[in-house]
Amino acid sequence: MNGATTSGQLRAHNRVRLLRAVHDCGAARTRSQLTRDLRLARGTASVLVAGLAEDELLHEEPAPEHVRGRPTQVPGPHPRGPLALAVDVREDAWELAACELGGRATVLAVRPHDGTPEGALGSLGEAVAAHRKRLGHRVVGVGVALAGPVRHGGLVDIAHLSWRSVDVPRLLGLADPIVGNDTAFAALAEARRGRLRGVRVGLHLHVDFDLGGVLVVDGRPLAGAGGTGAEFGHMPLTGGDRPCMCGAIGCWGMDVGANALLRHVGLAYGGGRGREQAEHVLATSREAVAENARALGRGIAALVNAHDPEVVTLSGHGVELYERAGDALMGACGPYLMAIRRDHPPRVEGSALVWRGSLLGAMESVFDAFLTPEGLDRWRENHLDQGPDTPDQQNVMNSTLKGENPL
Repeated sequence: MNGATTSGQLRAHNRVRLLRAVHDCGAARTRSQLTRDLRLARGTASVLVAGLAEDELLHEEPAPEHVRGRPTQVPGPHPRGPLALAVDVREDAWELAACELGGRATVLAVRPHDGTPEGALGSLGEAVAAHRKRLGHRVVGVGVALAGPVRHGGLVDIAHLSWRSVDVPRLLGLADPIVGNDTAFAALAEARRGRLRGVRVGLHLHVDFDLGGVLVVDGRPLAGAGGTGAEFGHMPLTGGDRPCMCGAIGCWGMDVGANALLRHVGLAYGGGRGREQAEHVLATSREAVAENARALGRGIAALVNAHDPEVVTLSGHGVELYERAGDALMGACGPYLMAIRRDHPPRVEGSALVWRGSLLGAMESVFDAFLTPEGLDRWRENHLDQGPDTPDQQNVMNSTLKGENPL
């Protein structure tokens, strides 16, 4: 039950349902298909679409000619509609994108940083403020993915960068960003737009300089009591004894990822250094890649024994490890599985989103907060009273900047 007790509440509920359906399908379904999926009367759907178009939330385009049935329209994002600013802060650079309903992202800026909180987040805050000013009332929120555990209130710890209790909102100069762990956001995106869509229990692993992982249940990453649950990389799953900068010994992430690749061939690692060198190792050193993949496989087996997922998805460098050394990965995984798991192991698959998951998960967090009756009411109050948009506000998704459709 949706809890609506009046016709106004029911209408508000159905407006959100329709916008959510358009967003989740990537603005790819016709009005007729959405009407059927949501079990709406045709007249109700027409009234809802008309109202959302008047509020500059939806805009309809003719359906492609190959769509069967009588002519219909495809509801999609309005050209003056809401935008989410999404950020992926990696250990050595950050990426900022504007995302519209349906999931299309346009990259606004990519910048390297020096690995310090001030160097990374200071320049990012300036860029977010500039684009927020340029895009004005179209921006409905900012989502920020970071490569470390995030506690409530936006405090982040990134051990191998020596970040400890860094106040992300303060350094960004923002009062209301949605701050989250990059792996948890990547898992959320995989559940919405990737290979965990429709999966009841999944395991998502994101490999960059080291490794993060999270369990996904009914489409939601399990955040833990304090919001720091996406930390499978700091479990002693491979029998190592190296001290990790997180304070633990033998963390799985010490043996998987770019840092482990660099260490294997004797190159300097740590502190967010060496991405290009690690990519070269991935492309040229079969031994280093196989060792990395075997460590990944052993840890996957332990987590499968513990959690019984239907599917295991890999993003970031995990996709390349699986593609280049899948036999080594699965060969190492098999012997460590319980017999009952070995008979029916879960699928292991490279992410459909590869490196885009964290950014798109940050986007999803913003639209999750916006797509509510209260969020749409605020849009009407803040947007429709602002007057005509500037050319920058109107054309951001069709600009000469690099645009990508993640679906």
